[in-house]
Amino acid sequence: MTPLLAVHDLHKSYGALAVTNGVSFTVAEGELHAIIGPNGAGKTTLVAQLSGQIAPDRGRIDYAGQDVTRLDMPGRVRRGLARSFQITTLLPGLSALENVALAVQARAGSSFRFFRPAAAERALNAEAADALAEVGLTDRAYRLAGALSHGERRQLELAVALATRPRLLLLDEPLAGTAGEEAERLVALIDRLKGRVSMVLIEHDMTAVFALADRISVLVYGEIIAGGAPDQVRANPKVRAAYLGEDA
Repeated sequence: MTPLLAVHDLHKSYGALAVTNGVSFTVAEGELHAIIGPNGAGKTTLVAQLSGQIAPDRGRIDYAGQDVTRLDMPGRVRRGLARSFQITTLLPGLSALENVALAVQARAGSSFRFFRPAAAERALNAEAADALAEVGLTDRAYRLAGALSHGERRQLELAVALATRPRLLLLDEPLAGTAGEEAERLVALIDRLKGRVSMVLIEHDMTAVFALADRISVLVYGEIIAGGAPDQVRANPKVRAAYLGEDA
């Protein structure tokens, strides 16, 4: 079966520094594939190449059976490949509903040059409200994004991504800065999305990764040193030595 995402020998360097060095892996339809590794391993640069934010120096990215290596980010979003950012990119002066409605509008191809206010668009609001309900933020619909808690902003960011109707969702450290109940809510949300949306998860929280992932790839100094099911990765001597440690 053809994988939904296939990454072939991806390279990205900045000067003499090879940030992505021959990375290859696949993601099956419906799979949650986690990419883990220490700080500086190249994880965020990798997901930026997958999303179309930056272009690789060489290699190929196939998505849904097509080569999208040179396709820009908006083009990938229109094809169903969306990214949730490590640092939130919400508009703090707009309500939660308006943030999501703008994502719905963007998916429809608006240039935003002469768009009507999103709050005035009933169809946009209805779809945005559905996305907010999906992430558990119905009661925060009319609260300004800037007034939400950190965890709620993470939930809203996921609602914005879901509003693009992704087939593959790239999650770049969705738990960063969260703890306790906020982290638990996000983990539960990602777990509910499993099977409905394919996902690539970049995350430092190993408890969450090993609870959520179907497969894991381990990235160290720009290279994948191991991959497989969570139990296989946990038991891999190279992974324990390079990243997880002997207490893993």
